[in-house]
Amino acid sequence: MLEKEKRRLKIKAHIRRKIHGTAERPRLSVFRSNKQIYAQVIDDQCGKTLASASSLKIEEKLPKKELAAKVGELIAKNAKEAGIEKVVFDRNGYLYHGRVKELADAARKGGLKF
Repeated sequence: MLEKEKRRLKIKAHIRRKIHGTAERPRLSVFRSNKQIYAQVIDDQCGKTLASASSLKIEEKLPKKELAAKVGELIAKNAKEAGIEKVVFDRNGYLYHGRVKELADAARKGGLKF
């Protein structure tokens, strides 16, 4: 495993000690690969995914930051349909800038409260 990945997993474990999703306030988890970005709203008490969105579902060719913003809007829409208003944001060990920040900002604009 690369040092960069080990570092991210260590940060992720530290964050997950503090953050837990409940039925009233589920966890919005973000995963980012080199080409795609994914978001899930998870209830950790039941171990169920309540809503999800990814850049794979978007047909348009866009820059990565704009794709992340579209995924943020999508996850907000899907969460609203599932009856979710408030979430806890889990950046999954990634720094809060770039694509992760764009996704979070777009989700806030879509109506989710962090």
